[in-house]
Amino acid sequence: MKVVILCGGQGTRIRGVDDNLPKPMIPVGRFPILWHIMKYYAQWGHNQFILCLGYKGQVIKDFFMNYEAHTNDFTITLGNSKSIKYHNKHSESDWEVTLAETGLNSMTGARLKKVQKYLAGEEDFMFTYGDGIGNIDIDKLIQFHLSHGKIMTVTGVRPPGRFGELVSDNHGNVTEFNEKPQTSEGRISGGFFICSKEIFKYLPDKDDLVFEQEPMRQLVRDGEMMAYEHDGFWQPMDTYRDYILLNELYEKGKAPWVVWDR
Repeated sequence: MKVVILCGGQGTRIRGVDDNLPKPMIPVGRFPILWHIMKYYAQWGHNQFILCLGYKGQVIKDFFMNYEAHTNDFTITLGNSKSIKYHNKHSESDWEVTLAETGLNSMTGARLKKVQKYLAGEEDFMFTYGDGIGNIDIDKLIQFHLSHGKIMTVTGVRPPGRFGELVSDNHGNVTEFNEKPQTSEGRISGGFFICSKEIFKYLPDKDDLVFEQEPMRQLVRDGEMMAYEHDGFWQPMDTYRDYILLNELYEKGKAPWVVWDR
């Protein structure tokens, strides 16, 4: 299946990182979080991507136009006929990346609508945000979607806690402390959607269309949305603290989403 990724919103700037970058290009380790999301999908065999660009989209275009230089060591010989020799290889040579301008001020539903033409002939496709990562079992997600026959599947995740969680006994002795717990009750949408082509009937062509509002509410009213429950790791990059957490996990080799050789 093709994978559509929302990369165009201005989002919340994360102080202390780089206000000149669109959020999907904020790095986790050496590479943008967008790359990590794409790399994760590719490990499950899905390497055709459609990126919905908007705010500072040129930064994302430049990254992929100069992908070899961004991902490899190289030697460049300067002069009238300069040459470049790359010293190592990457495993993304079979990726197909469509970079689509979907408007500076378009909302999420409008961005998806604007890339409909790149999904012609597709019965189903995957759809997610460019600033959240998890270790969702993509094969099981697809199987679940195909099994119920509804228009859309949303991955329901347990939101990560924002504060440390203390567990104590009746005498006040702390028996457990979790720095970043997940809530034990309730779920939120974690993205990682799968949609059938029928989704576009719910998307009128208007720039202020918010996917998470009327389209999703109408899908619920029509009984056309199902939730795939994911109890594993999921983490958005909404704040500076999130940025630090994701980078610490990656640098320590404890990133649950890294299922490829580093």
